[in-house]
Amino acid sequence: MPRRDDLSTILVIGSGPIVIGQACEFDYSGTQACKALRALGYRVVLVNSNPATIMTDPEVADATYIEPLTPEFVRQVIVRERPDAILPTVGGQTGLNLALALHADGTLDAHGVRLIGANPQAIEVAEDRELFKAAMEEIGLQCAKAGIARTVADAEAIVADIGLPAIIRPSFTLGGAGGGVAWNLEELRDIVGQGLDLSPTRQVLVEESILGWKEFELEVMRDLADNVIIICSIENVDPMGVHTGDSVTVAPAQTLTDAEYQRLRDMAIAIIRRVGVETGGSNVQFAVNPWNGDVRVIEMNPRVSRSSALASKATGFPIAKIAAQLAVGLTLDEIRNDITRVTPASFEPSIDYVIVKIPRWNFEKFPGTGRELGTQMKSVGEVMGIGRTFDEALGKAIASLEGGFPDLSTLPDDTLRDRIRLASPDRLAAVLEGLRRGISVEDVVDATRIDPWFVRRIACLIGAEQALHGRTLAGLRPDELREARRAGLTDAAIARATGASERAVTERREQLGVQPAYKRVDTCAAEFESHTPYLYGSWEEEDEAGESDAERVIILGNGPNRIGQGLEFDYACCHAAMAVREKGLVAVMVNCNPETVSTDYDTSDKLYFEPVTAEHVRAVVHREAPRGVVLQFGGQTPLKLSHRVGAVLGTQPDAIDICEDRKRFAALLHRLGIRQPEGEMVRDREESFAAAARLGFPLLVRPSYVLGGRAMKICYDRQDFAAAVDEAIRVSEEHPLLIDRFLEGAVEYDVDALSDGTDVHVVGIMEHIEEAGVHSGDSTTIFPPVSLRAENRREMEDIVTRIARAVGVVGLVNVQF
Repeated sequence: MPRRDDLSTILVIGSGPIVIGQACEFDYSGTQACKALRALGYRVVLVNSNPATIMTDPEVADATYIEPLTPEFVRQVIVRERPDAILPTVGGQTGLNLALALHADGTLDAHGVRLIGANPQAIEVAEDRELFKAAMEEIGLQCAKAGIARTVADAEAIVADIGLPAIIRPSFTLGGAGGGVAWNLEELRDIVGQGLDLSPTRQVLVEESILGWKEFELEVMRDLADNVIIICSIENVDPMGVHTGDSVTVAPAQTLTDAEYQRLRDMAIAIIRRVGVETGGSNVQFAVNPWNGDVRVIEMNPRVSRSSALASKATGFPIAKIAAQLAVGLTLDEIRNDITRVTPASFEPSIDYVIVKIPRWNFEKFPGTGRELGTQMKSVGEVMGIGRTFDEALGKAIASLEGGFPDLSTLPDDTLRDRIRLASPDRLAAVLEGLRRGISVEDVVDATRIDPWFVRRIACLIGAEQALHGRTLAGLRPDELREARRAGLTDAAIARATGASERAVTERREQLGVQPAYKRVDTCAAEFESHTPYLYGSWEEEDEAGESDAERVIILGNGPNRIGQGLEFDYACCHAAMAVREKGLVAVMVNCNPETVSTDYDTSDKLYFEPVTAEHVRAVVHREAPRGVVLQFGGQTPLKLSHRVGAVLGTQPDAIDICEDRKRFAALLHRLGIRQPEGEMVRDREESFAAAARLGFPLLVRPSYVLGGRAMKICYDRQDFAAAVDEAIRVSEEHPLLIDRFLEGAVEYDVDALSDGTDVHVVGIMEHIEEAGVHSGDSTTIFPPVSLRAENRREMEDIVTRIARAVGVVGLVNVQF
């Protein structure tokens, strides 16, 4: 059926600020939706409060409102813009809850605004635990035995029937917020009390424990003609009890028989029809008993989600884009697949490779926080590895974590076994280390309830590593190096096994001509030709990257989201790709973050979904032979690669080093006669305490080459100082620390500028409301500044200009005063 002509203006609701459980994936989904609707001729109005997103760039929608996402403010936008419809399914839980609130208070009816993509009744059934359970029973499907509690007393009565432990799941919350596993009555009272406070409807589901069962997700899509397809199956490596956002996941599902998969497929189709999601994507989660095959329906998200972003990047099927097209009346058979250009969207994707997602946590920022994982999501980002096998994809995903994968080689055996048993960010690393030490596959399975197939594959990865022990790098033949890479080992893993450095392995492999071949993500398992160069590396012979005489520029992305490096760098990378394309050059993106706009297949001319590490970036540079590589838009991750990736465009590696190395930067300021807090450069504990004795407290400890102020600390006494220095030395690696006098009671300013190497243009100055000592990323700031004297402003602008010219900045520069 054709697109709806009774609609002219459509309001899209964004997801607001980044929070755990609701991050980049909604910038991706909202941006796709806006572009798709405008391409169909609709006028698009966007409401969102997040300034770091591509979605809130003026060119994405016809009208953009940077306003709080509350009924009051969105109501004002509705009155002013008079939209015909609202699309609430691409703005996460925030967008969904807000649309429901506007429906409930009569705003939508009063102004003749329709909900498209999901109707209020479907949202209620999917999000209200009691209604969802009743709906599942109506179609003959089983949920876990449970009851709805509206008070703590209700919850106690329910567990008297179903027993402990019990799973607590609040209604209408995000990322499992307020939920958890209660092992006793005291924990039950605490968790239920918190869940009731966080649930907008003040209700929680108290559910029997199915801990240890296997967890699967199916991404489902439906159109107005009742065509339903399964986009992707996703299997959680971690068993039930760990939130899917905190679990290592694999697509497609690896341990289901075809009969089991078809059963889950039929259930997912029945669920989306019964819940009543008329159009668009939904995520349905199942628990499967590994001992007898029993299935329980866990829940359903009647909107795009983080799993939807993962499924989109895994298959090349743009879920958010097509969901928006379906919402305005198109059907799956009418929409052409962008990648094959011949198959309709009604073809279920089929993939001939494996993807592995690993979450990224930031517990090091919160040393007092419990690291145990449960039903409440705690990860701040994720990475995705693509390989021809599970082993290869796992190795690439681990490499993509960029410092987020711990080395547990020094742990005592008893401690290591505890880490294997406990669901925490360290568990995968502990399993790898345990298998290295000879812990059996059976013991790992008993301790973790991870399916034996996965543990055996991980054991094969360790076996490939151990086969290299006792070998020297010089003694490895080209075919042995290629076979090691095919088995899932990175250059870093080969280096560990052979006692060489990672750089030496990479350079030796390059000398021997052992380079990856690149395959295309094609959604149809190579049954149809892929016209989109969305690529991943493999160690096979045939290469599908394609040839071109056009001049190319490689842009390095920011890798996984983490505190201090998030959505804003994806925004910058997207703009870099746009600028390169506007100049008539080929924009080549390298990134491994499945949540982002930069890893959409149409953001750049070519996309390499690869780890942002030296070995993988060098391989892409070898394959593409670009004019150069752009580093400065992806945050700290690409900056660390400045000396290893070939020709750098923009600010040069030595200039980057001057800014990042505290000692060199301090020397530059001294040479330029620019004042800075009194301080000294140190490399070890002894030098640190000598400097502290000369300078006096309070002191600020600053490591070099760190992200988001990591390991920086204000110290008022020797005890604080000793701990801060130890941590700073650890994270700085070979780089020096700066110990300087902390200026109490100071006002802090951020100055941003652009430089072409000669001319410097100050773009803006932001004033921090908190006094200096609060990291700029955590400080409330105001723009333009309100208490900055004219002479201070002139001095700041002069200093920024002098620094930028002296360093040789070509591009962005930020100076803090």
